[in-house]
Amino acid sequence: MNSKLIIVNIVRWFILLLTQILLLRNLSFYNLATPFVYILFLLLLPFRIPNLLLYLVAFITGLTLDAFYDTLGVHVSACIALAFVRVLFISVTVNRDNFDEPDPTLGNMGFKWFILYSSLCIITHHIVLFFLETFRLTEFSYTLLRCLLSSVFTLFIVVLIEFVFYNRKMR
Repeated sequence: MNSKLIIVNIVRWFILLLTQILLLRNLSFYNLATPFVYILFLLLLPFRIPNLLLYLVAFITGLTLDAFYDTLGVHVSACIALAFVRVLFISVTVNRDNFDEPDPTLGNMGFKWFILYSSLCIITHHIVLFFLETFRLTEFSYTLLRCLLSSVFTLFIVVLIEFVFYNRKMR
């Protein structure tokens, strides 16, 4: 990775984490839908990032959120699960060695691919996050509803952010 790409990702990390911590931390619709926009950083990391570095970045991102949300490893677990699904999805759908584009954005990969990729990662993140947060099966249907509504809300915001910064590349 070149230095410009590293600086862009560091700035993106700070902006998304500060947005999550300062603006979206207490935003919840009837305690059912809560947006987690910070995972957009993990979704937009370059294809060629080594898996060990990806897991380390996911761990640090989740640990930072856990420090501000007063949760004990819930965000760390969810971010690492997201990184695992990301690695699997990209290895199945994209040949990373022969790929020119630096990151999996909406403009680089197309709408259908990005929606499938981000929705799969977001749903995995939210299932791990909410079920570890609740940690009981007596509220299974309520927790599943929270996962679904929060995933839809987060996906809507992620796609909206991607459309704001949409840059169509030649494929």
